[in-house]
Amino acid sequence: MLVESARIARGEILDTEQLNIELFDGLIIPGGFGAAKNLCDFAVKGAQCQVNPIVDKFVQQFIAAGKPIGFICIAPVMIPHFVKGATGTIGQDADTAAAFEQMGGIHQAVNVDEIVVDEQHKIISTPAYMLAQSIVEANQGIQKLVAKVIELA
Repeated sequence: MLVESARIARGEILDTEQLNIELFDGLIIPGGFGAAKNLCDFAVKGAQCQVNPIVDKFVQQFIAAGKPIGFICIAPVMIPHFVKGATGTIGQDADTAAAFEQMGGIHQAVNVDEIVVDEQHKIISTPAYMLAQSIVEANQGIQKLVAKVIELA
């Protein structure tokens, strides 16, 4: 994953073990099939999924520090793993929403340009390409998510 991340980012990528969480104000986790396949195994196991232990440890540090975390597209399926009873969204897909709730989350169905904010846990989510038909549509919710993560930082 580090090699692929470096290729996409066109720059140096550090292992999460090397990062000092105190230097970050928040975290944003993008979605896509890679999130459902590499960050966790939701793409294969659905509601019985597990989060990659490296990802779990890293995200738990942000949660423990009370820092805001944004989840985009399919990435919000991991929210219940991190915080049981947390609220989030994957949009309006009934099956994925049911899996989210089966894992212990509270799902809110929203439109592509909306976000769901769990103020108590500082968790923000938006459906992006779970609903978007274009990058312009996805961008609307993503911009709101980024702004809210910054606001809560």
